[in-house]
Amino acid sequence: MKGWILLLILTKLVSFSMTQPTNSLTWLSYLRNRAYSHGYGRSHTNNHASLRAEDEDEPPVLDCPLECDCPPSYPSAMYCDNRQLQHVPFVPSHIKYVYLQNNQITGITNGVFDNAPNLAWISLHTNKLSSDKIGGKVFAKLPNLERLFLHNNNLSRLPHGLPRSLRDLHMNHNNISNVPVESFRGMSNLTALHLQVNGIEDLGNALEGLLSLTLLDLRGNRLKKIPESLPPKLSQLYLEYNRISSIPADFLSQRPELRFVRLSHNQLTNGGIPASAFNVSTLVELDLSFNKLERIPTISTSLENLYLQANKIKEFSVSSFCRVVDTNNYSHLRVLRLEANEIRAQDIPTEAVLCLRRATNIDL
Repeated sequence: MKGWILLLILTKLVSFSMTQPTNSLTWLSYLRNRAYSHGYGRSHTNNHASLRAEDEDEPPVLDCPLECDCPPSYPSAMYCDNRQLQHVPFVPSHIKYVYLQNNQITGITNGVFDNAPNLAWISLHTNKLSSDKIGGKVFAKLPNLERLFLHNNNLSRLPHGLPRSLRDLHMNHNNISNVPVESFRGMSNLTALHLQVNGIEDLGNALEGLLSLTLLDLRGNRLKKIPESLPPKLSQLYLEYNRISSIPADFLSQRPELRFVRLSHNQLTNGGIPASAFNVSTLVELDLSFNKLERIPTISTSLENLYLQANKIKEFSVSSFCRVVDTNNYSHLRVLRLEANEIRAQDIPTEAVLCLRRATNIDL
């Protein structure tokens, strides 16, 4: 008789569990988080000594949500990537690095990170985030956040209230078309800003105040001109695949820290480039390939890498590289690419050998 009663109870339990629509992992995670909020599972000062000694040998029960991994070898990291998650799980207070990339997350609610004020790194790239589903105070209580990865989502604007502590911000491969002037206000610690492959047409003065920015990536947008108010410490500027047809005369002379400039795949013509725009001694690498140039622009003798392939250049002008050609005056150019133009090897003057004596690679 007892055996039949036990069998009946087990049958009811199995039937009940199979009819529940709630995902068991989500339900268990909810119970765990609720227990944590009420203090269960934490060590208390009034515990018996024997219990404390026993607990010291065991890892804390509530250190990691069920959806994620928190390996003992990296106690401050929480790995939740590639799990088909649709929400941001509970983040314990000791966590500094959260990896949530490659999931199905569509939104972030206010308060989701508030329990972990020491977060320094959040990876949320390659999800399905939309701007309308990100709370306005999501990052309000993260004063130590340094790196934020939000690329490869469906964002139409930058999130509100980005922490001023950020040093590296990835917003590339989204649907951002407008960047309000206040977007980066107060972010004087930001050193790298990735906005490539969006739909940005004009940045206006949005970059003002980024006093520490050294890398700006704006490839694959809809820019028609060089952005205004470029930061003073900028050393790397990537503007490939835009619609830029001209550049300002003082574009480089006012930015002595700028070393690498890439302007390939634009609509530049010689008429849109002032005579000495690139004759700046601080520049190291210049990429003007895949444009509409018919002549080699004048460059500084200190430039080391020049890319001019796939233009419409018809003549090799030594004066573009060396204003004076003798044993004491020469270009420091090492790489020169001129293939897919209208120049042949026999078109190069003999004095070019003396001028470009440091070159190790010249492609025609």
